[in-house]
Amino acid sequence: MVFRHAETSDVKNMQLIRNAVRENVLSDPALVPDADVEKYINHRGKGWVCLDLGIIAGFCIADLVNDNIWALFVLPGMEGKGIGRKLQTIMLDWYFNHDKSTVWLSTEKDSRAERFYRLTGWKEAGPYGKNEIKFTMSKENWQKIRATLK
Repeated sequence: MVFRHAETSDVKNMQLIRNAVRENVLSDPALVPDADVEKYINHRGKGWVCLDLGIIAGFCIADLVNDNIWALFVLPGMEGKGIGRKLQTIMLDWYFNHDKSTVWLSTEKDSRAERFYRLTGWKEAGPYGKNEIKFTMSKENWQKIRATLK
């Protein structure tokens, strides 16, 4: 597997993954147009993709403007291979190298994503919207977690 920065030419495939997920499903895919994804990876923050045999198997996006993880998704059928963990590590290392102290994200309650974030050290910060939970990660907490990763 190859991990690299996301490029504008990756957006279509990133959108395919975003709209293929079984949890955290968008109520309306038109709510996140390609132009928004391009803005996040090129101007507001940065994105990364994981390529497996030349196919994008997962992606993530960090937003420096709102101090949030805007996206972390893995192609259905590719879960459980460490793609999400590796993308998260790359993204959080980059994010905290920008002198940021805390980052947040939200995810659907009772989802595999919720369990993933809990297992990888995110701290619950309460409800978010109708059926989501907000999580935070501090730079200090990430440094402790990062020290345990191989």
